[in-house]
Amino acid sequence: MAAKLDIFDSKWVELIFNHRNKEYGAYVLRKKGDEYTIKGIVLSVVLFTLSISAPVVINYFKSKLLVENEVKVTEVTTLEEPPPIDKNEPPPPPTEPPPPLKSTVKFTPPEIKPDQEVPDEEPPPIQEDMKDKDAGVATVEGNPDGVDASLTEGGDGDGTSEILTFAEQMPEFTGGTEEMYRFLGKNIMYPAQARENSIEGKVVLTFVVGADGKISQIEQVGKKLGWGCDEEAIRVVKNMPAWTPGKQNGKAVTVKFTLPIRFQLN
Repeated sequence: MAAKLDIFDSKWVELIFNHRNKEYGAYVLRKKGDEYTIKGIVLSVVLFTLSISAPVVINYFKSKLLVENEVKVTEVTTLEEPPPIDKNEPPPPPTEPPPPLKSTVKFTPPEIKPDQEVPDEEPPPIQEDMKDKDAGVATVEGNPDGVDASLTEGGDGDGTSEILTFAEQMPEFTGGTEEMYRFLGKNIMYPAQARENSIEGKVVLTFVVGADGKISQIEQVGKKLGWGCDEEAIRVVKNMPAWTPGKQNGKAVTVKFTLPIRFQLN
């Protein structure tokens, strides 16, 4: 009959290590081998269970937190009632009527057409008729002491105006071209570096003369002269007084103007 052997029974360990050094490590390992085996199995089962169930637990708590933190926002706007009308409040002052306008003479821009297509129209006005009148799209009798219609009707009606490169009446420095060059000669300060190096030449500027005669959008075009001349030309043009604005069909318009300024040593 075969003997039964229990591997978790510690009797066989005592039998083997009888009368031997039990302080030796092999005795302790075999003595507590069954205990270590059971602990290892239990720990493995616990770790395996945790690794399987951890994602499920985390997802569960996440869904709970999202539901708890969900906030429904409803915006409610309450309009205040308008203030009561004060019957004792005086009415607003009456609006001042617009100033009277000068008389205008119809001016039709020239247009090239074949002779058979040219209608029989009234002849263009003579210079004598234009002394105290403005050019316009129609002949209108006005007040000789009135204001220029272009001052009240300038622009496109929405606060902006198209920038033209040519107009029937181009903008002009107040007093004429000679007065403009007199202003430039009086106000331009020849840059010291340019004078010391005998620099001479021409600076070409473009700028916009608005319907109110004010200058804006000053730019230097072409090759720069350098040595501070370009900057000096821009400075002087920027300090120019308001020009007489250009006109198209009797209305003040915004025109882009090109001005060459020559730097020349005496």
